[in-house]
Amino acid sequence: MSLQGKVLIPQRDSETFISAIGHLDGRIDLFKNEVFVEENGEPASATGGIQLDIGNQALMDLCMMASKLAYENANMHFVDFYNCRNDYQQERSTQVFILWDKPKDANLILISFRGTEPFDADDWSTDFDYSWYEIPKLGKVHMGFLEALGLGNRAKTSTFQEHLQVKNTRFTSSNSVHGTAGHSEGRKNKAKAFMTAYFAVKTKLKSLLKEHKNAKFMVTGHSLGGALPILFPTVLALHEEEEMMQRLLGVHTFGQPRVGNRQLGRFMEPHLVHPVPKYLRVVYCNDLVPRLPYDDKTFLYKHFGTCLYFNSLYIEQ
Repeated sequence: MSLQGKVLIPQRDSETFISAIGHLDGRIDLFKNEVFVEENGEPASATGGIQLDIGNQALMDLCMMASKLAYENANMHFVDFYNCRNDYQQERSTQVFILWDKPKDANLILISFRGTEPFDADDWSTDFDYSWYEIPKLGKVHMGFLEALGLGNRAKTSTFQEHLQVKNTRFTSSNSVHGTAGHSEGRKNKAKAFMTAYFAVKTKLKSLLKEHKNAKFMVTGHSLGGALPILFPTVLALHEEEEMMQRLLGVHTFGQPRVGNRQLGRFMEPHLVHPVPKYLRVVYCNDLVPRLPYDDKTFLYKHFGTCLYFNSLYIEQ
């Protein structure tokens, strides 16, 4: 009598595919003590909307699981999944998905950006890239993260101005290249906008918020995917999308790198810090990524917002 078996080769596009991140931590159950929606479909809060404070365990748990799922196969029951183009890298290297708490009269819309994949050289090169781009009123912003959102290409820095739609203002960058995009270049950039993360997510989110009048939205992500969630509402504020910003419930990031200088933090304080804190950064022990890019006198990158730090024993400090 002989034993027989077969070897299954993992297929990236299959519904059962699990990434290296998924194998390292197989937990998928959500925190059960609180719910966003009752069994009858009504909002869990008595006021008919979501009343959650920064650091709420149920909300943090949801964001954490969404950040984790962003690494996995896209063939799941999401509102939408986007595999977006990074013009500088000349490939679709920015992934983001959108989900909601229920398909009818949603209360919560969650946007999750995928983070740094362990064996993706392009992702790690973005994390270790210290190039910056200076936006008037906003400050100096990490150039690689702007490119990941599809807001420009350092090979032609005038594309940043085109996508950020700031007119008659001199932009500067660590590449020391200036200029204004011509009309033909502008049309080309606008044609590409639908493929880029910022414009794709913004368009879909605006449609969802219009459809679901009581819904608010959260943005989350891990590592590189933690930088993009804070930049997304930052650019919304820059574009004066006041109605959308008023419906922002919060931003929760995990292992997020620094995204800009101190001026960026001051710009976002009225939107994310005062009067009610909406921005929470979760940092684990000696994780390298939250300490990049450096905050020394050369690079001047600075964190802002509320930091929740855990030591090596997973004890909050």
